[in-house]
Amino acid sequence: MRPFISTLLAAALVSPLVAHAQAPVPTAAHSGEVAPDGGPIRDLDAVVVSGVVSGPGMWKVRKGDHTLWVLGTLSPLPKKIEWVSRDVDAVLGVAQEVIWQPSLVIGTDVGMFRLMTLAPKALGARKNPGGETLQDVVPAEMYARWLPLKQKYVGRGGGIEKWRPMFAAMELFDEAMDDVGLVEGGVVGPTIERAIKRRKIPVSSPSVKIAIEDPKQLLNEFRSTKLDDLECFGKTLDRLESDVDAMRERANAWAVGDVDALRALPYSDQNEACMQAAMRAGVMQKRVKRDIDAEVRDAWMQAAEKALAKNSVTFSTLPMRELLKPDGYLAQLQAKGYEVEAP
Repeated sequence: MRPFISTLLAAALVSPLVAHAQAPVPTAAHSGEVAPDGGPIRDLDAVVVSGVVSGPGMWKVRKGDHTLWVLGTLSPLPKKIEWVSRDVDAVLGVAQEVIWQPSLVIGTDVGMFRLMTLAPKALGARKNPGGETLQDVVPAEMYARWLPLKQKYVGRGGGIEKWRPMFAAMELFDEAMDDVGLVEGGVVGPTIERAIKRRKIPVSSPSVKIAIEDPKQLLNEFRSTKLDDLECFGKTLDRLESDVDAMRERANAWAVGDVDALRALPYSDQNEACMQAAMRAGVMQKRVKRDIDAEVRDAWMQAAEKALAKNSVTFSTLPMRELLKPDGYLAQLQAKGYEVEAP
């Protein structure tokens, strides 16, 4: 089961940051073999890279002789890769600080035992109010598209048919990623964490915290509240119908460090629509009256500028989509006068 507090608000069920038809991206083999023309052997089929990969190069942000190195992360990535980057390891060897990408933290003051007693309510909150099924609450056209995808990735299990569209869509997406050889998380982070622990590097974790003082009441309200989550459901179906090959191509491009291919590939992401469905619910709006997106962005920007002022070398990670945006995080630093160099 996902962490309780994530299920409670549906906020941690989507990507942090508040990090997805053109020709297939060539994927380089990692065996060291060469083609007859002397170049690396390349596989143009819709397969997923496996083995040891180095990933993309890092972005470089400078202020005088102080440098912030930023690695672009991607999700999902190939399930069967081992990420080993000598360049990142070299930076971590001299870094005075590591800044994690910013996150949204949902907090409550109740103890772990109390959370466990509330877990059944959280599971119940996944279901449609009044015992309605997906067929009852989504348009007929959407439901007709849902059925073959459910059969392909989830199977015949009927329990999911009673879930709210948002939760059903997220479960479908998770199962699909597993089936096509991709995984969300667990590739880059653990390697960096081991290097941090080994070298005892100070860490900053910029975050925005939302305190929930009444989790039991919130759950009670949530269970009886209808969500405006058809956009989340529809965009998840869109992505699984049309974007699976592109997800593989993006994952392969990241693995072999092809930033140009990542720039060229279209990026669709249903996660923002799913988060908005959760945050627009009346049960959340009356508790959270803030511009969370702006706060999350500002948290990382403040940490980055502080690090550039005091450290000669800092390392950070950000979702690749933010690094490639013309108005993304590093573009905003550049607008402030920092030198920014892409890999």
